[in-house]
Amino acid sequence: MGGPSAEREVSLSTGHECAAALREAGYQVVEVDAGPDLYLQLSEVSPDVVFNALHGRWGEDGCVQGLLEWMGLPYTHSGVLASALAMDKQKTKDIYRAEELPVVHSLLARRDDVRRAHVMAPPYVVKPNNEGSSVGVYLVQDAASAPPDLSDDMPEQVMVEAFAPGRELTATVMGDKALTVTDILTDGWYDYDAKYTPGGSRHVVPADIPADIFDACMDYALRAHRVLGCRGLSRTDFRWDEARGLDGLVLLETNTQPGMTPTSLSPEQAKVMGISFPDLCRWMVEDASCNR
Repeated sequence: MGGPSAEREVSLSTGHECAAALREAGYQVVEVDAGPDLYLQLSEVSPDVVFNALHGRWGEDGCVQGLLEWMGLPYTHSGVLASALAMDKQKTKDIYRAEELPVVHSLLARRDDVRRAHVMAPPYVVKPNNEGSSVGVYLVQDAASAPPDLSDDMPEQVMVEAFAPGRELTATVMGDKALTVTDILTDGWYDYDAKYTPGGSRHVVPADIPADIFDACMDYALRAHRVLGCRGLSRTDFRWDEARGLDGLVLLETNTQPGMTPTSLSPEQAKVMGISFPDLCRWMVEDASCNR
């Protein structure tokens, strides 16, 4: 848990919650704050299984998965390739398109070019191509006359995608089965604070939406999980424009390591399906392996 990414604090919260649940489930747990000497840290612990509670770059993009494969340590969640693909938002969209899964138009652009002039007709969204948790997301409104003033903290290359209006939906896949769909209600943009601050958003689960939209989310999430080669737990996020019916449903991204904090979506969906948090963590440990 932890690590050096922009999502370090979320990862620490996930790690503490999962460690407590795993102890409750009867496991002996050692909490490791991943540092540059992670190989030595893991060698000293010599675990039977590594529960990967890292989020963001290095922990979720295939890097740590490669280290664990090299060390021969069984681990949770997706393997090297699926993790790398899903963390790269543009490559994920390319794979979605090949699978005929619906997405909005998007492109990669240099940060300075995006600052200088609109690279796409507003409204559009600018985000890092390889970060999660809504870190560094800019929404450029329809009436915006000036391009976004991106922070210097943004990477040199960013993703720009057409804004998809409507409701925020998400569906978790556990193993080879979609669990359910959540409708995420917020007063504004579903940003970092809305995701991780208690009361920042309200979750309706199962989502009170038309059956064809609900079923499509379940189907699309499972297809995304499979085509990316995910293992263990994944969560796919959607936007749905009610006015357009099924044509208004688009995939945003697939998270290969969904958050496991008190306000997180996947544990909440599992609970609705009768799976307690300790049982969910237990399942992930028993599912762990190499060659994922």
